[in-house]
Amino acid sequence: MLGMVDISGKENVERIAVAEGKIRLSEESIKAIKEKKVKKGDVFAIAEAAALMAIKRTFLAIPHCHPLPVTSASVEFFIEGNDVVSRCMVKASYKTGVEMEALHGVMVALLTIWDMVKYMEKDEQGQYPATLIHGIRVIEKRKGE
Repeated sequence: MLGMVDISGKENVERIAVAEGKIRLSEESIKAIKEKKVKKGDVFAIAEAAALMAIKRTFLAIPHCHPLPVTSASVEFFIEGNDVVSRCMVKASYKTGVEMEALHGVMVALLTIWDMVKYMEKDEQGQYPATLIHGIRVIEKRKGE
């Protein structure tokens, strides 16, 4: 019988994970984000809220993730050329790691950014020829500090 991994015998340990990812956007979108002129609002504020909500609800989206008590989470954004970088840090004292929560936060932040600027990213045929989410990875994982 398949099911979730049994972690009941494990002890709670402080765990931290940091993940990041990027979304490549047009110069028009990057400029609008910098100047806070995106029609749907402040891109980074809304993407941060979306990421924090996603971090806390990872177990609802990924079947084998356990619900866990997140004790801290942060989201930051910065621009590198035509890429917006999202970085999420998640911390919990629990029986299992928090890297999926950090990755989920990054993904939802990037999807939120795409949603907010998609009207500027579309070409004449309604396609997204240059928009690209990429480079999603765990950049740091710590346990028991």
